[in-house]
Amino acid sequence: MIPSEEQEQSQVTAVSQLSDVQPTDWAFQALQSLVERYGCIAGYPDGTFKGNRASTRYELAAALNACLDQISDRFATKEDLATVKALQEEFKTELATLKGRVDGLEARTKTLEAQQFSTTTKLSGEVIFQGAVSSNTTSLPSGIFANPPLDSFFSASGDNVTFLHRATLSLLTSFSGKDLLITSLQEGSYPIPGFNFPPGGGATVTSYQGTLAPSLNQVSTGNVGLYYLGYRFPVFQGKGTVFATAVGGELSDFTDTLNPFFDSDGQGSLSGFGIRNPIYRHISGKLTGAASGTGAGANFNVTDKLNFAVGYLAPSNVAATSNAIFTSADFATNGGLFGGDYAAIAQITYKPLKNLGLGLTYVRSYQNSVSTQFGGGSGTFRANFPFLNTPTSANSAGFQFSWQPSTRFALSGWAGATFAQAENSNNAGIVADGDTATILNGALAFAFPDLLMKGGMAGFIVGVEPQVTSNTSLIGKDGAANIHLEGLYRFKVNDNISITPGVIAVINPEGNSGNDPVIIGTIRTTFTF
Repeated sequence: MIPSEEQEQSQVTAVSQLSDVQPTDWAFQALQSLVERYGCIAGYPDGTFKGNRASTRYELAAALNACLDQISDRFATKEDLATVKALQEEFKTELATLKGRVDGLEARTKTLEAQQFSTTTKLSGEVIFQGAVSSNTTSLPSGIFANPPLDSFFSASGDNVTFLHRATLSLLTSFSGKDLLITSLQEGSYPIPGFNFPPGGGATVTSYQGTLAPSLNQVSTGNVGLYYLGYRFPVFQGKGTVFATAVGGELSDFTDTLNPFFDSDGQGSLSGFGIRNPIYRHISGKLTGAASGTGAGANFNVTDKLNFAVGYLAPSNVAATSNAIFTSADFATNGGLFGGDYAAIAQITYKPLKNLGLGLTYVRSYQNSVSTQFGGGSGTFRANFPFLNTPTSANSAGFQFSWQPSTRFALSGWAGATFAQAENSNNAGIVADGDTATILNGALAFAFPDLLMKGGMAGFIVGVEPQVTSNTSLIGKDGAANIHLEGLYRFKVNDNISITPGVIAVINPEGNSGNDPVIIGTIRTTFTF
């Protein structure tokens, strides 16, 4: 008779509408009178009454209250009034309790309305603390770079022991209930990944391989800065979404990366590589800390199973500059949204089954600044600088999938290929205009949700970080396949705290079998509110 937590009930006008009520039932006449005479009994949406289901006295009190409301608007006999009075006395305590609960809820609602931060804005946050122990190896690219030799620029991969943190505060504002304006501030101590190769030499280069995930999404080191500012709103009766990003955008904002259990630097993969296919980050991980973009995008559900997405981003620091920047004898980067570096994406996502998703991705990118990095925050030195600091265009293709055959196991993965071309020659004679290079990467990610505890997750990632498999310039190609291995377990302390210990290992870092493996042991603690 009373709506439960699992089902809402629908009003009936005749007892014959209740399929599980028969004239032979002992309470048939009483139920018929309540339904057809007073109209104060409801049935379940499936047309049943479930008369044998146990009810609490509070539920009976609520049902009685519904009948009283009906009777008060109708003519009642003396017998009816006597019956109602007797029922009121019988359920006097329960009715008083019910009224007290309603009054209490009204008072709490008024208090929340008076004390809320804003009628349109919610505050959310994430704080990450992470300790790491690194093998502190020096990873050199295979082969010898010509004129000048670059081996002297490479340094150790990191300190033996580090303790890092990052804090992000976000204001989530909705004006219509369906749109969303996101404003995020951030501060952290994660080092910006160490591929720092400015014109004129003098670089200090540390390997990207094994980079911790939060460092790829940090606006700056040691300072509070604007991390993200963007607005999104639905179109076509909710079948599509339009995105406009001023600061902090990534190509992955516009579409599904099909890596649901690892695509989070606070709750998922411990490494930057394990988050998603690196081709989504062709303007990310910049040495200036502007690891994000400015631009717009949209996606649209063509059918219930098919989605199409497009987007365009330029690095935020380039888009905000009207003059040429990063100029040298070898290259020049023009400013503006369309004058310099950019990345554009198109993706088709197909989900033939509820637990299976497939994605085909195309990315067109151009980088002519010092921050050229085609490995997306991971991979070998050559993968990020296939032609050193020469202006470079690239066409990238990716295939992603996710499959969850059960609630306790999920498999996802990707394969990515980038075909880069030098758009100028290098004055040192190392690169000629028109030189080409191929950069490949791929991974499989195994997730075991709710293993050992509710909300916990074990994960294992194996793959090949971006590396150059062919190169017509004197930069050459990587010699051996680098192998990325990662294991983790996320403990869910409660709804707001998780602890994730794990190990990251890269065999043959920098594509050089002569290098010692990069091994990082780490524990990440994430607080959300």
